Amino acid sequence: MESVNALSLSHQFLSGLVQPGDLCIDATAGRGGDTAFLCRLVGQEGRVLAFDIQEEAVKSTRLRLEEMGLFDRAQVLLEGHEHMACYAEPGTVRAVTFNLGWLPGGDHTRFTRPETTLSALEQSLTLLCPDGVVSICIYYGRETGFAERDAVLEWLRQVDPCIASVLVSQFVNRPNCPAIAAFLLKGR
Repeated sequence: MESVNALSLSHQFLSGLVQPGDLCIDATAGRGGDTAFLCRLVGQEGRVLAFDIQEEAVKSTRLRLEEMGLFDRAQVLLEGHEHMACYAEPGTVRAVTFNLGWLPGGDHTRFTRPETTLSALEQSLTLLCPDGVVSICIYYGRETGFAERDAVLEWLRQVDPCIASVLVSQFVNRPNCPAIAAFLLKGR
């Protein structure tokens, strides 16, 4: 059996909603895994915007997309996710993905922060089209991420249920600090 984790739950959820031709945002490009996944879902007519503040992440993502023949479907930006509203119109985005924490294999002193993440989440709500989704994988542990985890979970509790439904999935029987998967599904 394939391992079930926050990322696999996110991909399963997104696979059922994102269609060819859609516009999607990868708010935390990292090594390009979600960006490539979204590029495959949106097809040749779709578009993916990917954001990261680390040059290493942007280079990794661009290289991965080039190797997979998906580079023409994405715009990879060396920019913080708190600026995503500058790149998309309200009501036009089908999905926004977040993988919070630090760059896999990168510098653990550089990680996502509550202030910019909460700003990006607020923008995501405005950018989403009806039936659009925000997928959040909350990675935390060691000396980082607890404040962001708590801030994001509190923000999700405050989302008006008339605007979006929120689902939070936690692995309660796994050791250490298992990632949390959260989904925000915008209504019509």
